[in-house]
Amino acid sequence: MGVMKVTPGETRIGWIGTGVMGSSMCGHLIEAGFSATVFNRTKEKARKLLDSGARWAESPKAVAEASHVVFAIVGYPADVRSVFLGDGGVLAGCRPGSLVVDMTTSEPSLAVEIAKAAAQIDVHSVDAPVSGGDVGAREARLSIMIGGEEEAVEALRPCWEAMGKTIVHQGGPGAGQHTKMVNQVLIATNMIGVCEGLLYGHKAGLDLETVMQSVASGAAGSWSLSNLGTRVIANNFDPGFFVEHFIKDMGIALDESKRMGLSMPGLALAHQLYLALQAQGHGRDGTHALMLALASLADVDWRKR
Repeated sequence: MGVMKVTPGETRIGWIGTGVMGSSMCGHLIEAGFSATVFNRTKEKARKLLDSGARWAESPKAVAEASHVVFAIVGYPADVRSVFLGDGGVLAGCRPGSLVVDMTTSEPSLAVEIAKAAAQIDVHSVDAPVSGGDVGAREARLSIMIGGEEEAVEALRPCWEAMGKTIVHQGGPGAGQHTKMVNQVLIATNMIGVCEGLLYGHKAGLDLETVMQSVASGAAGSWSLSNLGTRVIANNFDPGFFVEHFIKDMGIALDESKRMGLSMPGLALAHQLYLALQAQGHGRDGTHALMLALASLADVDWRKR
């Protein structure tokens, strides 16, 4: 069966997962003219979307039954498996010709499994993890990394353009997830550098905001330094992306690396440091809270500096 035309005002979308990222992303689709049916484990976290006109469903299956296209962005691969493949899951409620899109950062092998299960019932599956954090989601400037058949990916273009700025089809099922793993590997050791650099500056007695004027726009500059380094300096460790979710992502990347026969010592170091940060009670803080673990190694009370 061919891929349906996705059109604001006509296509009904479903959205599962209305957390830090999902609420903004679904909100942009509603603003673009799509009618939405939503589900979240905690209904109150969907309140903003419901107030914007979205309808509530009692399960992922019920979302699919009311929708032509179903998006999900949840926490862990186990959640993805339940949402899409469970008895009350999305595929149990999909009609032939519909589209399902997983925007969670999850296992590439699971994306392939979902695509195969979807194809058996004439449903088109796309994996499309994102990067850009809470700010990117709020400002519709996400980078969307997409895996799946080209016809389905192109059909969803009105949706991609409502949520993101950098939209790239990377290949077949699982290719979006593999690309997101590259993204997370790049971030992992970069965040160590951001935090260690600022820690060095503090210990040397420098004014960190003045230091940023010199380093943020040069060869040492990065998205993490400009966007999260400023939060570190301000002692704002609110999550744009949870530490516990980043640990999950690094674990997936390490597992995939092992399967491919790759040694990833930098990633392994970052993973261990983030596990220490989680053990210190910061699993629900933002990834830039890594500073707190590194500062403690140097016996620096970062919050009271």
